[in-house]
Parts: sequence; structure tokens; C-alpha cells
Amino acid sequence: METKKDYFDQKSKTYEKESKRVNNVQNIGDAILEKLAYDKNLTHLMDFGSGTGLLTAHIAPHVKKITTVDISTSMNEQLRAKKLLCELEMLEIDLTKSVIEGTFDGIISSMTIHHVEDVQALFHTFYCLLNQGGTIALADLETEDGTFHTEDTGVFHFGFDQEEFAILAHKAGFQNIAIEIVSVAQKPYGDYPIFLLTAHK
Repeated sequence: METKKDYFDQKSKTYEKESKRVNNVQNIGDAILEKLAYDKNLTHLMDFGSGTGLLTAHIAPHVKKITTVDISTSMNEQLRAKKLLCELEMLEIDLTKSVIEGTFDGIISSMTIHHVEDVQALFHTFYCLLNQGGTIALADLETEDGTFHTEDTGVFHFGFDQEEFAILAHKAGFQNIAIEIVSVAQKPYGDYPIFLLTAHK
């Protein structure tokens, strides 16, 4: 059996100590809550690439349940130690290779999709996993020059062109697509805009 590499084994322990990263996720979470309506008594979300649960924790008070999906054992350990204000289910799987039973009212994701090789296939998977009328809220990097990541974390895309990203969502069947910059990741060697795409099934 092939042993998968946990790119975040060391990084997970200090992931939330970087205040700028935490602030970016808060900006993303605030933008999601501003653009989409969730029901505390009913809404069941999936957080794709949930990591240590920064976005999960931000959205938790507004929904009934969140199912997190992340392949990193070390990141999941950090999330498992948190107390969240909603029901939590954790799946340590690779969504591009595994099948999830059931459907969701919405899917959220922060800074994960550039780690996925076939993004069009991922959009189709998201579409199939949503209830009718369900929503996606996906945040990621605008196209960058490859300098955002200074270490190997399994990167397939140096960000995305907003228009091309929106087209992928449209091709998968999504409607009411909106996309805009909601935060900027600031690093010593440059600023990296982060967009949020929202859409409905």
C-alpha cells in the first residue's frame, strides 16, 4: 500500500500562529456569510481542504453541521482538538479519488483548489454532491508567478484567472456565478489577491 505524503506535517503545528493567514481566512469567512444564507437549524456544509479548521470554525456558528474533508493527518489533528459551535464530521480522504455518500446544502473551501490537478473534475464532483439549490463558496489565489509557495506542498496551479475559474463552474452546471477579490495575502516578497467564487446548483 502506497504511503501518502503529508505535506503539512510540520506546518500544521504553527499554521495558525501566522496572524496574516488567520486574518485572510476571517475575510473569506465574512465574505461567504455576506453573500450566502445558511440556516443554523438545517444547513449541512462540506469544508473541502479544511486544514486546521480556520474557515470551519468561522462558519460553524451559522450552520447545523459541517463535514470536513482533508487528506492531511496532521492538519486534522489540529482541527479535532477544537470545540466548534456546530456538529462536526471529519473525513480524512482524497476527494479526487474517493466517493462520499450523501449530499450537502453547500460546499466551502479556502486556499485548497490550487492543490488539485483536475479542477474541472472537482467542480463536477461538487455539483453532484450538492442538493438542488445548494451553493459553493470557493476562495483561492488569483494567478501568481509561482512565488506564493516557498516549500513543496503539492501545488498544481499558480493561482487562477478569475474568468477561467468561473467558466469551470459554469461548465459543471452552476448558475448565479459571482467572483470577486475578498482578501490579499501579504508576504515579504509580494501581495497575492484572493478571490471568492459563489454559485448555486
